[in-house]
Amino acid sequence: MLRQAMMGMMLADSHVLLTRITPAIARRIIDRAEQSGDDWHPDYPFADELDPLAALAASEPQDLPFTMYAIRRPDDRVAVGGFGFFGPPDETGAVEFGYGLIPAARGEGLASAAVTLALHHAQRWGATRAKADTELSNAASRRVLEKAGLREVGRRDGLVFFERALA
Repeated sequence: MLRQAMMGMMLADSHVLLTRITPAIARRIIDRAEQSGDDWHPDYPFADELDPLAALAASEPQDLPFTMYAIRRPDDRVAVGGFGFFGPPDETGAVEFGYGLIPAARGEGLASAAVTLALHHAQRWGATRAKADTELSNAASRRVLEKAGLREVGRRDGLVFFERALA
């Protein structure tokens, strides 16, 4: 069951928690200034998340659903990855997203659960199509996207592109 606590925006089901990253939290993540309740795994975040986190940290606080989220295990609530929308839906209703998990959290179904939960969330907020890409060599990520109902729509420059209707 989807649960949304608007204060702080948490998306949850029995397999995964997604907690919204605000500009203030993004700044703490970048600075490694963990506070009580942040509970970040020592390997989180990834280097490729630092630029999007910096952009979020520099932005004004907004109550928008199409933002970045920490992926947390429901049992201990430790942040073991990130999920991010690359902005609100475009003029066609499509929303693009990306995600990643620390190596120690892979293979547990967390990425699949996070993508499925976030896409349900995107649909509730008006998105009609989802898009993502992954490296051709990343078979695990391709499986995650396929489990979430996305289908391959093309390949270019070592990337595989996926899409799915959300309606």
